[in-house]
Amino acid sequence: MSLAQAPAAGAGRRLIRPGALRPHLLALLGLALFFGLWEAAGRISPAMTALIPLPSQIPQAFADEISGGFWLAAVRNSLSHYLVGVFFGSFFGVAFGLVCGVAPSVEALFSGVVRLLRPIPGLAWVPFAILWFGLTPAAAAFVIAIAVFWINFYAAFGAVQAIGPDLMEVARAFGHGGFFGRLFKIALPASTPGVLAGVRTGLGQAWMSVVAAELFGVPGVGARMMQAASLLATDVVVVYMLTMALLYAVTDMLFLLARRRLTAWLP
Repeated sequence: MSLAQAPAAGAGRRLIRPGALRPHLLALLGLALFFGLWEAAGRISPAMTALIPLPSQIPQAFADEISGGFWLAAVRNSLSHYLVGVFFGSFFGVAFGLVCGVAPSVEALFSGVVRLLRPIPGLAWVPFAILWFGLTPAAAAFVIAIAVFWINFYAAFGAVQAIGPDLMEVARAFGHGGFFGRLFKIALPASTPGVLAGVRTGLGQAWMSVVAAELFGVPGVGARMMQAASLLATDVVVVYMLTMALLYAVTDMLFLLARRRLTAWLP
């Protein structure tokens, strides 16, 4: 290697900063300790396996669920109403939050309704979901949408409220003082980071709501988990708990990629 090539090679090696892998290695170490202690506790006290399975039993249970076709069917069913619920809950939550943030009169008009409905959990809407939609995926999507709606509403409303009044004055000065001008020229672009933060939180909350949305018999991950619990098949329950964690990780990763493109204009 010539002297002219040496700096370039050294610069390439410096792309990996010293200690950059340390947090990832520590995370793997933490997981190894967690599963190791879990396995050791079960081996020391065999009676515990009646309450919670050993980590070493999970791979076989996972393989049985996949080979039997149960896992793929449950994931496909849950994704169908998960995606529908997230879409409608996010869309209407963001839209309503933006409108209330831009128009104080609208916010005042609906403030009583918001305070009345906000504390009601999604699970309380299950009877109405059954009455309105029957035992269908639409009923599960409705319950999920309710949970996602409020997260996105408050995220969008708070993001608009945080916009400085100077920006609204600038909009008026340039002829955009009307409702739609303020909404699309100022509120929507300026609140995008806050809105996307709410959407991301809603993605996680939606997976937490899947089990509740499937309690009344709609097929999916939550329903399969409840069936396994009724048979005391705790290893299968853990399989679907880990499945939900995996699905959330995948949706969160995809969302981060989409957010990077949507906010590429930000400094």
